[in-house]
Amino acid sequence: MRSLYKFIASGFGTGYLPKAPGTWGALGALLIMLPFYFLHYEHITILLACCIFVFTLLGVWSANRVESEWGHDPKKVVIDEMVGLWVSIIFIPFSWVNLIVGFILFRFFDIFKPLGIRHAEKLNGGYGVMADDLVAGVYANVVLNCLIFVLE
Repeated sequence: MRSLYKFIASGFGTGYLPKAPGTWGALGALLIMLPFYFLHYEHITILLACCIFVFTLLGVWSANRVESEWGHDPKKVVIDEMVGLWVSIIFIPFSWVNLIVGFILFRFFDIFKPLGIRHAEKLNGGYGVMADDLVAGVYANVVLNCLIFVLE
C-alpha cells in the first residue's frame, strides 16, 4: 500500500525524474489532457473540474501518507503541480497556445510564490502541500484570462 501512496504523490512517477520534478509533474498533467483535445469545451471543463477535485483529495491523502518518510512537501511530491496546472487552464479556451501560456504562468507563480502564495503552504500536512499550488493555479488562470481578453 505504501508504494501506492508514493506513486500517487509523485504524480505517477514524474516526481522521480531528475532536475525540476515540479515541471515534470506539470508536463505529466498536460499529457493526461491530450485526449481532451478531441472533446467539446463543456466536456473539457467538466473533466478538468472532476480531475481537480479527485486529484486534490488524492494529493492531500497521499502527501499525508508519505510525509513521515519523505518529510513535508518534498520535491518528489508533484501531484500538487498537476492539480495547479489544471486550475490554471480551467474555463480557458482549449488551444495549444493557451496550454503553453498557462503552463508558463503556473510555473512562474509556483516557483516564485508572489502575492501570499507562500502562506498557503504553511497549512498542516497534505493541505499545505496542495494549497500553494491551487493558489498559484488560480493566479495563473486570472492572468491568462486577462491576456485572452486583451488580445482578442
